[in-house]
Amino acid sequence: MKSLPPTPKKSLKVAVVQMTSVDDVHANVQSVMHILSELRGKSCDLVCLPENALFLRINKKSDLAVGALNLKEDFWRDFQKFSKAQKCALIFGSVSVRRGKKCVNATVVVLPGQAPKVVYEKIHLFDVDVKGAPPVRESDYYVAGRKPQILKFKGWNIGLSICYDMRFSELYAKYAKKNAHLLLVPAAFLVPTGRAHWHVLLRARAIESQAFVVSAAQSGGHKNKQGDTRETYGHSLIVNPWGEVLSDLGEDGAAMTILTLQPEDLQNMRRQIPMVHHRRL
Repeated sequence: MKSLPPTPKKSLKVAVVQMTSVDDVHANVQSVMHILSELRGKSCDLVCLPENALFLRINKKSDLAVGALNLKEDFWRDFQKFSKAQKCALIFGSVSVRRGKKCVNATVVVLPGQAPKVVYEKIHLFDVDVKGAPPVRESDYYVAGRKPQILKFKGWNIGLSICYDMRFSELYAKYAKKNAHLLLVPAAFLVPTGRAHWHVLLRARAIESQAFVVSAAQSGGHKNKQGDTRETYGHSLIVNPWGEVLSDLGEDGAAMTILTLQPEDLQNMRRQIPMVHHRRL
């Protein structure tokens, strides 16, 4: 039998955090710090936070620049201290980072002993008009990223993506060809599309890539001080390479789960169905 691509030698303990973020950076930072305090001593390797973790725009007419973050702001030091002390990586699913006159929707990682850094910029921008939800045009204020990115951490190849990216299977095909073991898909999903597409898309990405999928999501009713509101779908998921949902945090707002991902699940799927030897495109 032909050999298969290598899988990690050790398991990966992952905390998946579901949030109900608002358009107040300070409030969201406090929420994250509270979550991290609950994780002290639990020996997690990876803490996954959702898209727009530190600023979620609720009023579509408000200026997105208010939520654009500088990676040298003081609160990042607190995240660095936690990461170093707990020997874990913090993955901020996305934050807005200024890029010229617009922003990029960027995944930011804090690795133990390192400063925060942008590791991925959302490639596919969400310009849609879905029945039952307000129209969205991310391209009005975001610049699209250009490159798929794999984060290597503790022997795991982690393919990065954000929300709407999940609809574009060609991105994940690239990750599969690079032997991604885990795919991260942080999100702030609309409720109508979530009910119709969320589970099937994420399970499909896991099956076709023969990788774990972790999707930390925004969830519930978001309300700002002015009384503006917004709804997101939630249902943060962990899916194994067979497409089985190992954890679903539902749609009732903030929640968290911790699960250990086993390399044996990757090996078993890939041995039974060795797609790597059958690809033609």
